[in-house]
Amino acid sequence: MDITAPRFTNEDAAREHLEALRWPDGPFCPHCGSFSAKRLPPQRGRKTKAHPEGALRKGVVQCNDCREQFTVTVGTLFESSKVPLHKWVLATFLLCSSKRGMSGHQLARMLGVTQKTAWFMSHRIRESMRPAEGEPPLGGEGKTVEADETFIGGKEKNRHKSKRATRRLGGSWGKETVFSLVERDGKVRSTHVQSVTAANLKPILVEQIDAATTLCTDDAGQYRHMHRAFKHEIVNHSAGEYVRGTAHTNTVEGYFSIFKRGVVGTYYHMSPKHLHRYCVEFDFRYNTRKDNDFERCEQALKGITGKRLTYRRADHIGA
Repeated sequence: MDITAPRFTNEDAAREHLEALRWPDGPFCPHCGSFSAKRLPPQRGRKTKAHPEGALRKGVVQCNDCREQFTVTVGTLFESSKVPLHKWVLATFLLCSSKRGMSGHQLARMLGVTQKTAWFMSHRIRESMRPAEGEPPLGGEGKTVEADETFIGGKEKNRHKSKRATRRLGGSWGKETVFSLVERDGKVRSTHVQSVTAANLKPILVEQIDAATTLCTDDAGQYRHMHRAFKHEIVNHSAGEYVRGTAHTNTVEGYFSIFKRGVVGTYYHMSPKHLHRYCVEFDFRYNTRKDNDFERCEQALKGITGKRLTYRRADHIGA
């Protein structure tokens, strides 16, 4: 796909593209939900030093019922942003099409914005990748879900002595834990957990997996009693067993290899405060792996609705 396409370089083309995605049946009012609206000619905004006559507002629509005015970005992650809309669309495409992610510095260079702005944008795009509420559980009758955990963080020996962490129950030295569930030939769901104990993991398993599912795990102690909730198959890694018939955890480990490439080769460090959002990013790309880059970008752009986040909340996204 050509990143010099009009919607990536022109504000009007980007707005028309977003309108086609969000309003396939015509404009609808984000204030009252009415589909009765009319387009207005370009409007002048408030007068400022930069725009003495008022900035020209294009794409303004007025609801015929509540009389409120709005544009396609109202009620979305892009609302009231000073970043041009075509840069938002391009940033979304770049993040969706980069298998191992894209750093804030690289995104800033390609968009012509500051690193701080690129970081701000990338976290909001990850928010658009978050799955919708009420998605059905993974698995089902005749299906298999693999569960495993991985640890994110640098080597403890590389830390200064004063920075070294104490070992947490079920955790690793100074590292953060990501617990993932992968349905074979299906989707993945990852969660940032404090520790890999049965008390922490079982509620996630019960909530996210259908009871009729076959669960495959390794022989770790936290999975010892999962046969009470699922048909449970175990591969004994400690004895050198990695595959026994259809029992294995190779699919989830393959997902972790992609995740780790993103950590080691692109992001280098993921703050514990924002780790859950990086999990959403890698889950989204894995779950849309059969789509092309254009389709994946469109799906992310459709996910911006109803997720307004302001800059002051940047450090508390998803908290």
